[in-house]
Amino acid sequence: MKILYQIGEYVLLILQAFKKPDKGYVFRRQLMFDFQRLGTESIGIVAIISIFTGAIIAIQMAYNTDSPFIPKSTIGFSTRQMLVLEISPTIVSMILAGKVGSRIASEIGTMRISEQIDALRVMGINPANYLILPKITAAMIYNPILIIFSIFLGVIGGWIAGMVTGLVPSADYLLGIREWFDPFTITYALIKTVVFAFIITSVSAYKGYYVKGGSVEVGQASTDAVVASSILIIFFDLILTQLLLT
Repeated sequence: MKILYQIGEYVLLILQAFKKPDKGYVFRRQLMFDFQRLGTESIGIVAIISIFTGAIIAIQMAYNTDSPFIPKSTIGFSTRQMLVLEISPTIVSMILAGKVGSRIASEIGTMRISEQIDALRVMGINPANYLILPKITAAMIYNPILIIFSIFLGVIGGWIAGMVTGLVPSADYLLGIREWFDPFTITYALIKTVVFAFIITSVSAYKGYYVKGGSVEVGQASTDAVVASSILIIFFDLILTQLLLT
């Protein structure tokens, strides 16, 4: 019964968050602020992870396709497909769940235990709308940009690894990148990213918004937000893959 109560509580909170903002300029100001904190500040970790992940995939594919019957271009093709279909939209989103999700939960949780949320309500401000909607909007707009960036850097990382190790000629790798390209795979990756962005921000905000206690409970809420977001990302990854690719 507890899980049903939490689902109902979550739905009611999101309905409150998606009400029309009282002041448009305040929403836009918060949106720009969240673009910076939730998006721009994540570029570094996304870049590092993407480059090295792309390099690792290319090297592993080279070792596992060491046969004269398999063209070297397969390495570039496989690296691209793995990055587009799963690594960038799903794995990077799970990493963002740890970085962004814990930040949202701890920020809103701290406001809850310090009674700032109650103060917003006393002033006639919808705290859910003021605190949560800009974060959801910012993530759903900015995360697809991060994922496209991740795919590009992952492909570059694989190309560099192939050249440095000598496992795959540059011409063959680039040929594989261009072979059998289906534009829908990019659409599929972006759809998943938008859904995952909503999950990360809304679940993390929910965990922080209803935290009770003190600083220890805020820390626990941050951990719970990351765990719940990661589980839901995997669950909806399966659902979206079944719906969109079969």
